[in-house]
Amino acid sequence: MDNRPRLFLTAAFLCGVLLTLGFKDFYPDLERRFRRRRRSPADTLVSAGLGESIDLEDHTKVGASDKPNDVEIFEGIEACVGNTPLFRIKSLSEVTGCEILAKAEFLNGAGGSPKDRVALNLIKTAEEQGLLTPHTGDTIYEGTVGSTGISLAAVCRAKGYLAHICMPSDQATEKSDLLLKLGAIVDRVPPAPIIDPMHFVNRARSLATDHTADPKRPGRGYFADQFENQANWKAHFEGTGPEIFQQCGGKLDAFVAGAGTGGTIAGVARFLKPKLPNLRVVLADPQGSGLFNRIKYGVMFDTLEKEGTRRRSQVDTIVEGIGINRITANFEAGRELIDDAIKVSDEEALAMARWLAEKDGIFVGSSSSVNCVATARLARQLGPGYRIVTVLCDSGTRHLSKFWARAGIVGGKSDSKSQDKIGV
Repeated sequence: MDNRPRLFLTAAFLCGVLLTLGFKDFYPDLERRFRRRRRSPADTLVSAGLGESIDLEDHTKVGASDKPNDVEIFEGIEACVGNTPLFRIKSLSEVTGCEILAKAEFLNGAGGSPKDRVALNLIKTAEEQGLLTPHTGDTIYEGTVGSTGISLAAVCRAKGYLAHICMPSDQATEKSDLLLKLGAIVDRVPPAPIIDPMHFVNRARSLATDHTADPKRPGRGYFADQFENQANWKAHFEGTGPEIFQQCGGKLDAFVAGAGTGGTIAGVARFLKPKLPNLRVVLADPQGSGLFNRIKYGVMFDTLEKEGTRRRSQVDTIVEGIGINRITANFEAGRELIDDAIKVSDEEALAMARWLAEKDGIFVGSSSSVNCVATARLARQLGPGYRIVTVLCDSGTRHLSKFWARAGIVGGKSDSKSQDKIGV
């Protein structure tokens, strides 16, 4: 009988046993090699003898954004200032045919306005000059209608300083209330001309001088001087302007902003104009302010300021934060780059505030409303197809007792007929 099949079976069995034992010892090394190759940046294996590459996809990897080491942790509330969103205002874009974009400066993380940028740069510059030292009792004094004071109060506490704010007594009470909650000392002084020693700016300056001269008081007094301190416009030259340019991909046709100190429009214009020579920079000016005539005719005068017609000691408007009747160093830093100016009435600003709340769910203050009226009017002048950027400065919650008290309640309405009142 032929025993060859039985021998073959026995040999095959023994080979199988030997292969199994060998693979058991070899497999862990093979697996380790594969895992190392899978972790390699190339994530590619080359087939032996075939000269072809095989791409391996590792579906077990955790996304880069989920890695703890890739999460950025900010240092303090002051790190939440800047890099605010730029978004399209849908209703105004639709009715004008232009792309109306808003820089959401009310989303700055400290004081909720573009003045956060200014406050940080004022303090940074003073520290670099040796005029301020944190945690020594140094106090920053400033004259402001509200927003700069709120930003300073927040940033001062974050940086180890105290804030003493002087403001006109006719400003919305929400602002002074908020300043007190933020730990600032607040002086509400009667509105007065700039030549009066009790004007809110002059009052802040004198208090800072008195503080420094008093040997019994800890620290020094520092007058921030937002109207004349050029760290103001430089904050927007270094921050707001570059952000707008990047967010627009370098493509925009016009920039519209109001001016109080003038820092925003000057700083942004100084950054954008050299890069975009055909850019139109347009000032949005409330009634009673002289800046419109300064741009249009080279003089500082408004008809509401003439003898016998003035109702207030300052700019005759319900709008707060923009509009002024004197020249400031910050405004002059960019004046020659401003191509045009648009005058906005109180009624137009009030109508725009209601329009934005009703049509877009955007609840902003008076200066933002002025900016949007001027932007809509410029869009009508230019015609469809242009891209225009403006600034939304602060929330309407700071204007409830004054501006929004006049604007009224939107309630359940959704059929506003105020289009003719807002320049579109």
